[in-house]
Parts: sequence; structure tokens; C-alpha cells
Amino acid sequence: MTVLQEIWERMIETHPPLPIGTAWITIVAAAVIVFVPGSWRIARHGVTIVHEGGHGAAATLSGRRLSGIRLHSDTSGLTVSRGRPRGPGMVFTLIAGYPAPALLGLGSAVLLGRGYDVGLLWALLAALVLVLVQIRNWFGLWSVAVTGTVIFTVSWFGSPSVQSIFALLLTAFLLLGAVRTVIELQQSRHRRSAGASDADQLARLTHLPGIIWVGVFFTVNLACLILAVQFLGLLPAGGA
Repeated sequence: MTVLQEIWERMIETHPPLPIGTAWITIVAAAVIVFVPGSWRIARHGVTIVHEGGHGAAATLSGRRLSGIRLHSDTSGLTVSRGRPRGPGMVFTLIAGYPAPALLGLGSAVLLGRGYDVGLLWALLAALVLVLVQIRNWFGLWSVAVTGTVIFTVSWFGSPSVQSIFALLLTAFLLLGAVRTVIELQQSRHRRSAGASDADQLARLTHLPGIIWVGVFFTVNLACLILAVQFLGLLPAGGA
């Protein structure tokens, strides 16, 4: 009970905002992780976890039966659900993947803007546990477990400043990574005339061109990024 009480107290404790210079340096670090190929090949697994978790959550909410999630070493993933192969539930499930990291990043920015840095880290841990129980392959288990271990270590042993920087780094990574994955989606689609991407599957279900769905993903993710910057207070307020 003492441990649970300590966890709760840490979750509801608020941290002061990072100095604006430190915040922007952290965001630049996240951008380097996302846009430098070497680091992105490793870090992209984190975005894939959220992407597939988004599919899983949408499938469950739409009444489909979630059969499991697989994460692969090439940063791809697969979420399998049972239900009607067509219809709103399937469309909703397919739509949810690419915006999921950006929406999670936006929610994270809201919590950070209110000072709940540690609360955010524990919320991410809870989300990882929900994904973990649906994983159906060894690499997926390893990937989620390592990610959760890193977040837990910082949330439990890190100093308040380290926790705040790490929470912002994760938030910026999710938001920027979400934008990059949509760009990669269109590049992949451009290299082949037809495929099994979410956009192509949505095109077959809705009879709207796949590029329209790519545009929807990109617009949502970019809007989340812009809103997150506002929630985090990273831009100077306009003068009268």
C-alpha cells in the first residue's frame, strides 16, 4: 500500500515548466532522433508500438475482437482483429494507426503543459501494459518490455529535471515521428502501384483514392504538432 501511495503521489505531483532554452534543446534532440537515419531505425520501433496500439484500441472500441499484435525487427507491425471485413468498424480500425502517435503526443503535451510530467510517464507505462498483453511474438515482447523498462527507470529513479526533459523528449518524438511515418508511407506507396498499406486498404473499402487518406493522416498529425506547441507554451505570446 505504501508503494501504491508513493506512485499516486508522484503521479499527481506537478513540476515547474522547463526553461525555454532547455525545452527547445530537448525538442531539437528529438528531431535529430527522428530525422537522422541511424537513430530513426532504432527509435522507430517506439512509433510502431503506438501505431499498432492505435489499431488495437480502435478495433476494440468498434466492437471487433482483437486477436493480437505482432511487432517485427524491420519496424513493421501487424494488428489482427476479427469481425466484418468491411464496414465502419474496419474503416475506423484502419484509420487509427497513423494518427495514434500524434494524438498520444498531443495528449502528452496537454499533461506536460499542466506540469504532470511523472503522471505522463506512468500513463505511458499503463498504455504499454495494455499493448503488452496483446503481443503475440518474441520480438514484440522484447520491444515493448525494453521501452517500458526505460520509461519506468526514469519515472522512478530520475531527478525531477531528468523526468521533465525525458517526458518532453518522448512527447516531441511522438509528434515528429508521426509526421515522418506518413511521409514514409507515401514514399512507399510511390514505389509500388498497389499495396497493403493502411491507406491502400482504406481506398479499397471507401472508394476514395489512397492519396486522400495519406493527406488526412498528414493533416491530423501536423495539426496535433501545432496544437502541442501551443499547449506546451513554446511560442512567445503575441504583444498587444
